[in-house]
Order: sequence, then C-alpha cells, then structure tokens
Amino acid sequence: MTINEIQEEIIDEFSIFDDWMDKYQLIIDLGNSLAPLDEKYKVPQNLIEGCQSRVWLQADYVDGKVIYTAESDAVIVKGIVSLLVKVLSGHTPDEILENDLFFIERIGLKEHLSPTRSNGLVSMIKQMKLFALVFKNKA
Repeated sequence: MTINEIQEEIIDEFSIFDDWMDKYQLIIDLGNSLAPLDEKYKVPQNLIEGCQSRVWLQADYVDGKVIYTAESDAVIVKGIVSLLVKVLSGHTPDEILENDLFFIERIGLKEHLSPTRSNGLVSMIKQMKLFALVFKNKA
C-alpha cells in the first residue's frame, strides 16, 4: 500500500465516529496495539525533543525502506505515534520525504490536540523525516 492509501484508510476508520471521545478511544486502542519497543532502543538519543511526554523513536534501514518502531509513556501520544508509524514505516526515504501527511488534518487531530501535544506531533514528524533524509543520503 502507498502512504496515501494508508492515510485514506485511517481517514475512513476515523469517519465512523462523530464524537471526539470515541476518536480518542480509537487513538488509545491503536497505541495499546503498538508492539512494545525493545528496551535497548529506550536510550536518550532515541527520545524525541519537543514532546511533553517521553517518546522513543527507532528507525532502521532495511532493503531500501525505513522501518520505524516507537513507544511513549502517555497513552494518547502512543496512539498518535502508532498512526505515524503505520503511515510511514516500510516506505522508501523518497516516499516519506515527498508525502504530505494530510490524514492529520482530515481526521481533525490537529485541532483536537493541546498546544504541547501539537508541538510534540510536529517534532515526531520532523524526526521521522530526518531519519528518512539521513538514510536517503547514505544510500
């Protein structure tokens, strides 16, 4: 699936709910289904700066694709990072760098986050794109 197809799938999944409490619950459920990050990756250099809660992001370059794994100590943030991992992981650096993450706006996520969580979301995306750029330049 392409990044845009995955984003459309997420938009469809969220469109089922009108109430934001239900959407938050879906985000929490997605976070709870995220595989735990291996302890060896929970190191200071994998912490994302700019997040109020702790978010670890690991990126590996496998067969020309970036594989992200992540975890957070806050349930909503863990759900948000799981959405980003679902959309971006398993794609080439070029695909990651060239795609606009329109699903965030379309599901209404940005307008329903506190300013600190919004800043954290921007920091997570920036870090994921930075990893993609590093892998692109190494290739």
